[in-house]
Amino acid sequence: MCRPSCSEFAGPSAPLGGECSPEFDYSAYTFVFYLGSAIYAPSAVGIMEEFNVSAQIASLGLSMYVLAYGIGPLLFSPLSEIASIGRNPPYVVTFAIFVVLLVPAALSNSVAGFMVLRFLTGFFGSPCLATGGASLGDMFSLIKLPYVLSLWAFAATCGPALGPLLSGFSVAAKGWRWSMWELLWLSGPVWIALFLFLPETSSGNILLRRARRLRQISGNPMVKSQGEMEQSAMTVRDVAVEALWRPMQTILLDPAIAFTAVYTALIYGIYYSFFEAFPIVYLGFFGFNLGEMGLAFLSIIVGAIIALAGYWAYIHYVLEPDIRTNGLGAPEKRLVPALFASFLLPIGLFIFGKSINPDEAKYYGVVIKANRHPSAWTSKPELHWIGPTIGIMVFTIGIFVVIQCIFLYLPLTFPQYTASLFAGNDFVRSTLAAATIHFSSPLYINLGVGPGVSILAALTCVCIAGIFGLWYYGARLRAKSRFAAK
Repeated sequence: MCRPSCSEFAGPSAPLGGECSPEFDYSAYTFVFYLGSAIYAPSAVGIMEEFNVSAQIASLGLSMYVLAYGIGPLLFSPLSEIASIGRNPPYVVTFAIFVVLLVPAALSNSVAGFMVLRFLTGFFGSPCLATGGASLGDMFSLIKLPYVLSLWAFAATCGPALGPLLSGFSVAAKGWRWSMWELLWLSGPVWIALFLFLPETSSGNILLRRARRLRQISGNPMVKSQGEMEQSAMTVRDVAVEALWRPMQTILLDPAIAFTAVYTALIYGIYYSFFEAFPIVYLGFFGFNLGEMGLAFLSIIVGAIIALAGYWAYIHYVLEPDIRTNGLGAPEKRLVPALFASFLLPIGLFIFGKSINPDEAKYYGVVIKANRHPSAWTSKPELHWIGPTIGIMVFTIGIFVVIQCIFLYLPLTFPQYTASLFAGNDFVRSTLAAATIHFSSPLYINLGVGPGVSILAALTCVCIAGIFGLWYYGARLRAKSRFAAK
């Protein structure tokens, strides 16, 4: 944490580490919010039993939250760019609403009311997703920024993975509402820390407040900051264009942005399909209970730790010395680790699908076969649960590195539209993830888990060609792009 006075010293040249460490505030904020999506997963069974609804209706508690945090940044990201507002008010005000809404969510006696509250909590907790990276970019140089961005992404990856573990045992003992109370207990202290210690990092807001003080001291009304002059010329229409049209415009009119949005959306969708696949695999086929199923999600954290260590080693020993010697270079150089990591996605998924017991199992009263086409998927009944767990770990290593490379490539290639790029990317991937939550269960039930996973793996194989094409033809695409920096 860091003292509020540190805001006076925040800036792009701030060193990594030191007395001020607001990156841990952002990481804790992001971790708790992302944890809030998956902490609900073990509660789905309780929702079905208490309200007598189907598994698809119960899954809305997860999908509505995910969909909402794709919509929220479209509004909150442009607001954080306005000098008179800055980064912190959207964080503090909306997260306070998030914390308050958890109380009626835990006490809800209506399934419709509960789903509305889940949507609202996802919406109001979302500002960290689009502008958290921008806040870190305010403070750290381009050389050190990859370290803190990857640490922030590590928190975002581990949040959903730890959610089922934190609530799995308690929900089984105390009921489905317990997951909402746990989320309240976790998010409340984080909001207090944000309110008391988070420094303002927006250079426009800091300079605006300095200009106000100088006007009071000097009595000269002509002393104004650049942000004030830009804001005076800004209309509601300008804000609306930046919030709603610009993110979609960049995706529709630039093939590089479109591919990165589709690729990250596919990865994100597959990641969230695990919250439907894991109950089928570990509860149905391997006979785990809810708490033990939560332990299986630790494979995601193990994979993220391995990926983080490897990625930091690459930055420290390869990328950073190259930047100091040759300068930043072409943005496509940031995609090199993704060329190798992209192969880990289909490999991990095929391991996951191939390592499941082929016997029948019951899941929510539905008989499921691990494999409806034995000639294509011939697993042995004695296979251990560690097989699919290793597959998920391998897949996580791949997605972590690929997403890190893409999220460094985009702001270097399109620096003027960074906020819109991340808002649009977040909207696309969250929308697909919300849809995936609902179609993944029918996919696995109707086709079998192995063939269903193989379809997703095949899609990631297609994207391998796309990432190589972006790396090889990136310079030509930038030359033709209306959004790229020339």
